[in-house]
Amino acid sequence: MTQEIIIAGFGGQGVLSMGMVLCYSGMIEDKEVSWMPSYGPEMRGGTANCITIVSDTKVSSPIISKFDTVIALNQPSLDKFESGVKVGGTLLYDSTNIINPPTRTDIEVYGIDATKEAANMDNPKMLNMIMLGAFLQKKPILKFENILEGLKQVLPERYHHLLPLNEKALRKGMELIEAVSKTTA
Repeated sequence: MTQEIIIAGFGGQGVLSMGMVLCYSGMIEDKEVSWMPSYGPEMRGGTANCITIVSDTKVSSPIISKFDTVIALNQPSLDKFESGVKVGGTLLYDSTNIINPPTRTDIEVYGIDATKEAANMDNPKMLNMIMLGAFLQKKPILKFENILEGLKQVLPERYHHLLPLNEKALRKGMELIEAVSKTTA
C-alpha cells in the first residue's frame, strides 16, 4: 500500500499539520513516510501545501506531480491541483470555500462542508481535522487510534486540552463523507 497525497489551502488552515499527523501516525505503524511542506512567505493567509506519502515500502522521492488523493481547502488549491489527481484517484474539497467545484469525471470527488461544520463546533480551526477524518473514512490507511496518537505528538502540549475536540472533528468528518455522494464518471 502506498498513498501519495497533497493537502493544500491557505496558511493557517492546518494544511501542514494534517500531513504531519499522517506521517507521525504512519511511523507509529512502522510505515515509510515522507512529508514535504511548501508555503509562501506570508504564512497565514498565503498558500500552503504539503506532499505526504505513507507506504509499506521505501519512498523513493518526496517530489511527485501526480497524486492518489488531493485534499483542497480553498479555490486556488483546487484550481492548481485538480489536474494532479491520478485517473481513478480521489479529490476531497471543502465545499464551503469552493465556488467552482471540480469538473473531472475520471476520479472520485467528495465535497465536504468542513468550514461550516467547524463553525458549528465553535472552533473554525477544526476544519483540517474534519477533512482528515473524511479522508481516513474513504482511505483507511492508518488505524484511528494511531491517528489520535500522531495528533498528540504533533499538537503542542499547551493545546492538548483540545485533543477531545480534535477527535470529535475527526469523527465528524468520517460521518459527513458517508452522507456525501461521490461524483465520478
